[in-house]
Amino acid sequence: MTDRRVQFDFEIEFSNGGGLQGQGFRLDIVGEDIAEDDLADYIVRDLRLLMVGAVRILNKRILAEAHKRPTAAARPDRLVDLSHDVEDGMVTYRGLPAPVIRDYWTREDSRSHFAPGTEFHIGRIEMVANTGTYVDSPFHRYAGGTDLAGLPLASLADLPGVLVHATGRSRRGLDVDDFGAMDVRGRAVLLHTGWDAHWRTERYFEGHPFLTAAGAEWLAGQGAALVGIDSLNIDDTADLRRPAHTILLGRDIPVVEHLCGLDRLPDAGFRFFAVPVKVRGFGTFPVRAFAMT
Repeated sequence: MTDRRVQFDFEIEFSNGGGLQGQGFRLDIVGEDIAEDDLADYIVRDLRLLMVGAVRILNKRILAEAHKRPTAAARPDRLVDLSHDVEDGMVTYRGLPAPVIRDYWTREDSRSHFAPGTEFHIGRIEMVANTGTYVDSPFHRYAGGTDLAGLPLASLADLPGVLVHATGRSRRGLDVDDFGAMDVRGRAVLLHTGWDAHWRTERYFEGHPFLTAAGAEWLAGQGAALVGIDSLNIDDTADLRRPAHTILLGRDIPVVEHLCGLDRLPDAGFRFFAVPVKVRGFGTFPVRAFAMT
């Protein structure tokens, strides 16, 4: 397939005043064309812009022209793994059983089923859904909510992301004032608390950072697409009402818990992915969460 680039002019207005214009801007694209809405998001991400209001794309032209940048495969530094390993016997949440990982077929067992020199391993895992880094769908909180199989991929993959810094503080709850004038509409909002440093220790289960009810209401009201946290729980586990889960999942906003490595992300300008197995009648499942910067 011939490489395609898009050439266009743009006008960007910022929500805090001012604007930016460009003429004859070119970007590499995948496929034969790119929608103007996708292109607007692309240019905002490419320039790492914050507090963006309206974006207008003008005079768009598709050019049959070789790409000028290396691909993501040639730039592995663009992919940032944000997931914990799942290991036999590890405890994700105190009181829930650890995964049991065993062989179903060892390589030796398999040899009798295949030609000489051919062997395979088939593993077996027994675990609760809340294991490792996982996503919560609305069904996790609400019997009539969307389950994992019903979540659209667009709610979990290739989301523009923003990072909220909340490390090294005495206050545990992330509240409305932690978001300032941040533009979160349609974005994956990742709460960077640094609590992942305590993963697989007793400290992880005590006094973890969380999102307040008011903070959850603000994110939902501002149109966040997904909310993630690198902590034990997005709620204060002492609050049995679980307001953050209740508010976010009640607005069809997936929640990702037990993230890690958020310190390697920029404040904005990255894409976030957290896709689980497509299981019907399940509300939660582990994901391989990652970002593309």
